[in-house]
Amino acid sequence: MIPMSQEGLRVLIVDDQEAVRQALSVLFDLHGIPSVAAGDADEALAVARRERFGAVVQDMNFSRSETSGAQGAALFRALREEQPGLPVVLMTAWASLETAVELVREGAADYVEKPWKDDKLVATVANFLRLSELEAENESLRRELTRGRRELAARCDLRGLVYESEAMHRVLSLAAQVAPSDAPILITGPSGSGKERIAEVVQANSRRRERPFLRVNVGAIPEELMEAELFGAEAGSYTGQKGSREGVFQAADGGTLFLDEIDSLSPSGQVKLLRVLQTGELQRLGSPRAVSVDVRVLSATNADLAASRAAGRFREDLFFRLNVVELAVPALADRPRDILPLARFFAARFAEPDRAALPFSAAAEAALVEHDWPGNVRELENRVQRATLLAGGERLEPADLGFGRESAAAERDRSGEDTAERRELVRVLEEEEGVVARAAERLDVSRQALYRKMARLGVELERRPKD
Repeated sequence: MIPMSQEGLRVLIVDDQEAVRQALSVLFDLHGIPSVAAGDADEALAVARRERFGAVVQDMNFSRSETSGAQGAALFRALREEQPGLPVVLMTAWASLETAVELVREGAADYVEKPWKDDKLVATVANFLRLSELEAENESLRRELTRGRRELAARCDLRGLVYESEAMHRVLSLAAQVAPSDAPILITGPSGSGKERIAEVVQANSRRRERPFLRVNVGAIPEELMEAELFGAEAGSYTGQKGSREGVFQAADGGTLFLDEIDSLSPSGQVKLLRVLQTGELQRLGSPRAVSVDVRVLSATNADLAASRAAGRFREDLFFRLNVVELAVPALADRPRDILPLARFFAARFAEPDRAALPFSAAAEAALVEHDWPGNVRELENRVQRATLLAGGERLEPADLGFGRESAAAERDRSGEDTAERRELVRVLEEEEGVVARAAERLDVSRQALYRKMARLGVELERRPKD
């Protein structure tokens, strides 16, 4: 075992028996874990008000006459009020085991049965202390990120973009940094993740902010009309073309052109776009004359352009021209801290005029965080809009968001995935001997989220096997 830092957070021991307090203090001290001991609930609460702890090991009963665990439950809840998120390990005998299990569902970190096993108890406490120290570091990073967001918003126009994640902060910081240049930018990311919003941020902070900003979805233009749409056409250059036509490149002269789904551009269109980027000149269809244009090109794709380039579907020279700077927008599932702020933003946007936005219930917030979001921010926006239209109460509930009402066919489609997910969850819990905190860390979810997932998949926390 790696010894804990002496400068790290301490563990609070709460037990009415002096011999137990001393035994635990000596045990933790031997493993480099600093501790403080309290003999009853009042003393424990007084100590917790003076110092922040990394974990608590508390008995469930503080008198021989009381065996149900009610006293321990009251102390647990009071400690959580003093230090929310504090990992509390409950020490229980068989008489109060049911109460301990219930408190774990409420948020207690874990429980151990008396008589305890030294190695397991030390490993459990050391793990929670590490998690607490990591959480303290993360809180410090969150404060720095909040400060960084405010500074970025103060000096740049972020177009009202809502985010709290470090991943999006990195993308926006880079977007603001490269915006003043005229360099082409390739914006990548899954469909619905917000690539067009990033392009808006680039435009808003560029020297061309007062000039035209045109958006073209290349994938939505029929191939036979694509070159005319982009570069223009002379009369008679194709069937039905009666007069000369200005393309979007000329319309955007002096400004910025955003080309979405750039991977859909035809081979001949790729050649012409490359020429514009190289020379600043274009030719309308049917015209021998070159026309000069001054356009900054931002392009976007949800495809793997590098793979398309390797397969010969996308020109290598054009790829490098477009990809001077890449802004990779992460999927919503990869930035879960943005889910609830975005959901609340959309709820306010879709609220009825002159009425406050309906809040989300705790169950709805849990459903939002746990959802995989295959449709990304666009799906979130649509679900919240649906919820505001269908809500029948004072809060937005999971059913309003469309969760929990899948069709029978959808349930059948999901059953195989749920079975595999359940097997994986059971395997991790067994390997971690039922210690929920360690299982949650391995699965990269919070303990509360793991309990919700266990409930959804019908996984019950059994007693850990004896050695």
